[in-house]
Amino acid sequence: MVRYPLQPFEESGEDMSEAYDRAWQASITDPQAFWGEAARALDWTSPPSATFTQDDGWFPGGTLNTAYNCLDRHVEAGWGDAIALVYDSPVTDTIRRYSYSELLAESGRVAAMLAALGVEKGDRVIIYMPMIPETVFAMLACARLGAIHSVVFGGFAPLELAKRIDDAAPKVLLTASCGIEGARTIAYKPMVDEALELAHHAVERVVLFQRERHRADVIEPRDIDWDVLRADTASDPVPAPVPVASADPLYILYTSGTTGTPKGVVRENGGHAVALAWSMRNIYGIGAGDTFWAASDVGWVVGHSYIVYAPLLVGATTVLFEGKPVGTPDPGTFWRVIVRHGVKTFFTAPTAIRAIRKEDPDATFLARIGTGKCEAIFLAGERADPDTIGWLEDKSGLPVIDHWWQTELGWPAIASCFALGDVRRKRGSAGLPVPGYAFAILDESGHPVPVGHSGAVVIKAPLAPGAFRTLWNNHAGYARNFATFDGYYETGDAGFIDEEGFVHIMGRTDDIINVAGHRLSTGQMEQIVAAVDGVAECAVIGADDAIKGMVPIAFVVPRAGFDGDATLAKRVIAAVRAELGAVAALKTAFVASGLPKTRSGKILRNLLRKIVNGEEWTVPPTIEDPAVPAALHSLVRQHESA
Repeated sequence: MVRYPLQPFEESGEDMSEAYDRAWQASITDPQAFWGEAARALDWTSPPSATFTQDDGWFPGGTLNTAYNCLDRHVEAGWGDAIALVYDSPVTDTIRRYSYSELLAESGRVAAMLAALGVEKGDRVIIYMPMIPETVFAMLACARLGAIHSVVFGGFAPLELAKRIDDAAPKVLLTASCGIEGARTIAYKPMVDEALELAHHAVERVVLFQRERHRADVIEPRDIDWDVLRADTASDPVPAPVPVASADPLYILYTSGTTGTPKGVVRENGGHAVALAWSMRNIYGIGAGDTFWAASDVGWVVGHSYIVYAPLLVGATTVLFEGKPVGTPDPGTFWRVIVRHGVKTFFTAPTAIRAIRKEDPDATFLARIGTGKCEAIFLAGERADPDTIGWLEDKSGLPVIDHWWQTELGWPAIASCFALGDVRRKRGSAGLPVPGYAFAILDESGHPVPVGHSGAVVIKAPLAPGAFRTLWNNHAGYARNFATFDGYYETGDAGFIDEEGFVHIMGRTDDIINVAGHRLSTGQMEQIVAAVDGVAECAVIGADDAIKGMVPIAFVVPRAGFDGDATLAKRVIAAVRAELGAVAALKTAFVASGLPKTRSGKILRNLLRKIVNGEEWTVPPTIEDPAVPAALHSLVRQHESA
């Protein structure tokens, strides 16, 4: 075992904006040396033979175990009594704390449970569970065994879960009897049962964790109660951490594909651990003994990276929060959690801050409760508008740092590296490129655009450690991300870089919209809407929303004979909800006599967006029927005034 000492975070005291500049330059001019040094933060069973090769990726030849790096090594180093995980659940009025020794023991027991079911290195395990400690135990247990977990966001509709089951082909599925979403209790087991009926792949065993709020039926012999399995394996030894190759998958995380088929982003063990450990110390300023809180969900990449793995890799305390920014019980819940647990760095979505501001515009709860030991607030998930950032900075007195990344990347690519002292930021920009990432803005021909001009946001290949290197069962789909612009990863976003080097992400270049941090495909929604009886043609676009960032809006043209069908709009909404779940947030469907189209038949979705958003619009010269936009404008305005 190659071991390196765990250290608390300490500021270096140098001119920190220069520290950022130097780090970024070093990562671009000599990435082998830069990331080779960063890899020393981990314990390797076998050290890498190189830092990077084109064929084998990051840290080839190296073997390690991510769960060991998160837990065992800290306990072995005498850190066992330190708090690793805080579970704060205002929806169940529960707070529990787990030391590193206790978290190691709990995840070890789940590893023994999975091993008893035959789960081995390389097997897949679907985790369809809420924000409870057992979910974290399960993820770490899979990592311990060298198994590949795929967490599916609790609340996804059965068909979407079935698609993921068929693609990942898991041996075991772990679930809970319910999730608690604010005041609502959502039964998970019926959705799991339906998904298993829809799926072609046969899952061998389902392990069910029963929650007191709602208990579910166990279908024998396929299902087994979590507590029963735990009791049956209580005397089984905790499996030793299984060494895996740096390039071996740690997890598969599915994100929306433009065709309606989810794409499974594969995260490799070695590069993931190196990148996350580096980011905690150099972006967020978190080391051993610090408390970090990412107010996200483990079903998202933020939850994978910054609730479960990154804080534990550096020996910090991580907060697992089961609640909402408002209503559980009030808009002061975030500030209460920050103060209660001594959070040093806080990470949330702009959506959450907008919801808090809507309920408490004068920040009276924030003024009364305060922010305790918190030093900075980071925002990500969708673009943070300057007004929201300004409000939060004014009311909290803390630096509010927008930053940008994607499921595919796994960790921030644009940020103000706060821990390097680089507090330079510009409202409306996600910040400066993070060390390891070289950005460019290209036109449709692949040529760089002038400074300040918009174009396609791309990242020079190879991508930094931690970023995806393939898609599960779909390497051709992965390769398409690099096909449009030779030598660059196409992010799918449009934006510009200003004269000071700040990167501005302005929106998607495809039909993926961001609804409160969920990336959803309007193309996929259109497929669902088009299948509704009575729909002749349709378009789904993303409209601006003050709380969620964007929400989908549907426009449908009825088939002959359905012109007077008063149920059509409701059926369209119900169909999307049934297939994608409530997360799709489609609540408005306009039934229109026609859609704005070019003479070649292309639907003018940008025009629809402008009409819905109340922006200035003109009739394009290529339009097929010049009367359609005005009719739609009238329809939308009537709806708003109703």
